[in-house]
Amino acid sequence: MATTAYPLNHPLAVKLWSKMLYHEALKSTHVGQFIGTDSDSVVMSKDDFKKSAGDRLRVGLRMQLTGAGVSGDSTLEGQEESLTTYSDDLFIDQLRHAVRSDGKMSEQRVPFSVREEAMSGLRDWWADRLDTVFFNHIAGNTGVTDLKYSGSNLTVAPSTTSGNTRIIYGPDDETTENSLSAASASNNFQLTLIDEAMTLAQTATPVLRPAKLPDGRRRFVMFLHPYQAFSLKTDATANRVTWYDANKAKVQGGELDNSIFGGGPLGEYNGVLLFVNTRVPLATSTTTVRRAIFCGAQAAAIATGRDNAPERMAWFEERFDYGSQLGVSAGMIWGLKKTIFNGIDFGTIVVSTHAEAP
Repeated sequence: MATTAYPLNHPLAVKLWSKMLYHEALKSTHVGQFIGTDSDSVVMSKDDFKKSAGDRLRVGLRMQLTGAGVSGDSTLEGQEESLTTYSDDLFIDQLRHAVRSDGKMSEQRVPFSVREEAMSGLRDWWADRLDTVFFNHIAGNTGVTDLKYSGSNLTVAPSTTSGNTRIIYGPDDETTENSLSAASASNNFQLTLIDEAMTLAQTATPVLRPAKLPDGRRRFVMFLHPYQAFSLKTDATANRVTWYDANKAKVQGGELDNSIFGGGPLGEYNGVLLFVNTRVPLATSTTTVRRAIFCGAQAAAIATGRDNAPERMAWFEERFDYGSQLGVSAGMIWGLKKTIFNGIDFGTIVVSTHAEAP
């Protein structure tokens, strides 16, 4: 079958590979399945930069309605509740990476297209970077200061405002992450921490809203490191409901459908879907504590610049050394950050626990 061979930087090739790279990279990420365009998504995608220039976008944050409403034939006019929204600023900048072949003889010896291999390599690189940035932000990993690893925005530590904190220090409610550094069952991730995070979400100001998932259900989601997941699954403490007890009936009854998620959830408990990812970061002050993250709607926001719309990625090819070597670059003007209102994390709660290899 005949195929079309586009010359270097042909407009159709650039458009094709740019669009393909963005979608393939997103499909390879963990965060991609939680990105949506509305305020009910875990990560809200904004494309306002397609309409105007600039490097800062103001993101609207929708509050939960709390009014009582009216009953019967009572007059509704004049009793309406104000639709309250607040805002947060998201910055964007350009990030690029490139690959280069060894030369025409090297290209001659291999049975694959240099373009296709460049696409695969850059796809994996971008997927890793997107996930890394996402977890650095929602966990408040302030140890990361290079904006290339924080999506063009500074990371911010979990909120610790008195009476409105957004971090839980282990099952025994310690006051610092260093207090959790010692190996102890009482410092490990337990089922009760999900209940505690849910209670905090429901009583916080502003209240955390559950996110709308790909299957239409509204749930909170929580991300654990594999070491935390191991502690949760192997907890067999007497006189306490364990993860095994909570999920045995659901698994046997087929209630948990993993097919809608790229990386299926570990399970569900108390309206929270749990996912496992190795990028859940360490605490900034100790190497034996990890920060699990409980997320609701609008936990984070992502935006891309207008220069690359609608493909988002910018694909560029160039020959070097008198045409012997082929180089391919892929760049994107973008930004990602967790959402913050009045200095308070808007849709995230960090749950720190001891986490070491079993």
